[in-house]
Amino acid sequence: MPRFDTPTAQTIAYNVQGSGPPVLLLHGFPQTRAMWHAIGPRLAADFTVVTADLRGYGDSSKPADMAEMSFRPMADDQRALMAHLGHDRFHLVGHDRGGRTAHRLALDTPDAVLSLTLMDIVPTHLLLDQLSQEVARAYYHWFFLAQPAPFPETLIGHDPDAYFESCLAGWGGGMDGFDARALDAYRTAWRSPDCIRTMCNDYRAAIDVDFALDAADLGRTLPMPACVLYGGDGVMGRAYDVPATWADRLSDMTARAVPGGHFFPDTDPDATYAALHRFLMRVR
Repeated sequence: MPRFDTPTAQTIAYNVQGSGPPVLLLHGFPQTRAMWHAIGPRLAADFTVVTADLRGYGDSSKPADMAEMSFRPMADDQRALMAHLGHDRFHLVGHDRGGRTAHRLALDTPDAVLSLTLMDIVPTHLLLDQLSQEVARAYYHWFFLAQPAPFPETLIGHDPDAYFESCLAGWGGGMDGFDARALDAYRTAWRSPDCIRTMCNDYRAAIDVDFALDAADLGRTLPMPACVLYGGDGVMGRAYDVPATWADRLSDMTARAVPGGHFFPDTDPDATYAALHRFLMRVR
């Protein structure tokens, strides 16, 4: 397994396949780069596809401090990885936490991002600043995981599979459609106490660090071509007009619903690939 040691002493696990314009695919919570198993190889017919584990997830290193799990250092890792691979500019795709990392990377270094694809998220600041009862109930994990250590770590550690599979089923409309090999990779990762700790710190940092960073960037509009994909049956699609939440942040945006809930890249990789490939081929 290839690994890259970042300038900030983190280690990022990644894979590369294909040839052509570079595309970086970033996974979400509580997954690993294995979520792209049915999408990455198909994109590799037209692109150089890099799939990477975010810091704190999968086979990447697990930093000790909460602030080290905020989206800015997570984005810095991925930009450094792509530069290491010879790609100073690249297409960027992120789902869930990977989408939030991608948004921060595009805000901090827009010249590095040829295009930006965000999957099933609304802006972090908007979600936290204008929280509705519906979203708070469905996305309670934002606030459970953000509780002081070791409270959530202790409860999750009692049965990690039960907790994280409840997340997959609860936001995704059930466990049908998840690939068995991908689930094995997710389970291997989330059974690690260090991974549980860093995933909790990811959500603590969203409130304690990222909210203020995003507040400072309100009013900024990103210039690169952007694609917003969201689950047609998911929590975000029911609670928000998802494209409208990005309209004042992305100047050149296309958007579409994909069948399924939050985890549509897992449960309907064919539709996800089709939507992503169509956009990337248009902007390549």
